[in-house]
Amino acid sequence: MTTQEIYRALKETAAIGAIARRSSIGLTGADRASYLHGLLTNDIQALAPGTGCYAAWLTPQGRMLTDMHIFESGDMVLLDVPADLLSATLQRLDQFLFSEDVQIVDLSETLAAVWLHGPAAGSVIEDVLTGISGLASWPEYHNARAEFSGAPVVVARVSQLGVPGFVVYADPAHGTVLQSAMVEREVAVADPAAIEAARIEAGYPLFGADMTDETIPLEAGIEDRAISMTKGCYVGQEVIIRVLHRGQGRVAKRLVGLLIKGDEPAGVPASGARLFSEARDVGGVTSVAGSPNLGAIALGYVHRDFVAAGTQLEVETPSGRVATVVSDRPMR
Repeated sequence: MTTQEIYRALKETAAIGAIARRSSIGLTGADRASYLHGLLTNDIQALAPGTGCYAAWLTPQGRMLTDMHIFESGDMVLLDVPADLLSATLQRLDQFLFSEDVQIVDLSETLAAVWLHGPAAGSVIEDVLTGISGLASWPEYHNARAEFSGAPVVVARVSQLGVPGFVVYADPAHGTVLQSAMVEREVAVADPAAIEAARIEAGYPLFGADMTDETIPLEAGIEDRAISMTKGCYVGQEVIIRVLHRGQGRVAKRLVGLLIKGDEPAGVPASGARLFSEARDVGGVTSVAGSPNLGAIALGYVHRDFVAAGTQLEVETPSGRVATVVSDRPMR
């Protein structure tokens, strides 16, 4: 299938594929929620069995160490983290563990994740798995146990591409067979280009590309889903509160969508390309894709004076500067 066909499947039916490599960590023990609650930006203690959330782990200066998906199953908390930060995250979790009743387990070799996106994703999963139903009505981060070929799996809703999205966690051997079972039901396997186009259109920032260890969550615009404004203390909270309450949420730069007018490869920017308003350097590109719907698109950080949708900018490309328009997230 072509990238355009796979993109259409993502938007209209279903397609398999992760937006990035991720790894899993399991936490058990009676104190797991309170332990994580003091470290992460979201309200972990409020999670009931079968629920979850998105969160960040910050430095004392309010900059991101990592992001993570969090799922509470009732007897364990599953943390889904960027694969290249697995070791550092495990070490940091252990470093902050003192007398709490918490056990930390590296699940990267024993748990595989199969991601499925699209309007039909829920019905495909219900057809392949047993013991589960009603996925179309699940709220984000709802999770439940099910079975595939008699083996236990966990299903969770995490929508990242502007359409319903789900992840199935299974042991690696069953994960491969599970994906094959979906393909047998004519589900497309997405190529990276199609996923990246849908992700950027949806305005969904990726840690390691659009967010780094220099990013404050407010700059990336993830505060509505990553930060609890009512919980108690967590690492980096003072910086976040100071910006929100004393600075009225004003940060020096913000992540925006970008509609790029260049059509040919030489007229499309690369990640890191600078953005200009006349002669002034006002920001830089973080992710770029070719969208079958919108053409060349990107995510990037721009100075706060230039974040309004419709703002006219220019971006550097191999063939010179190209006109670019700031867009809302998600992009339309």
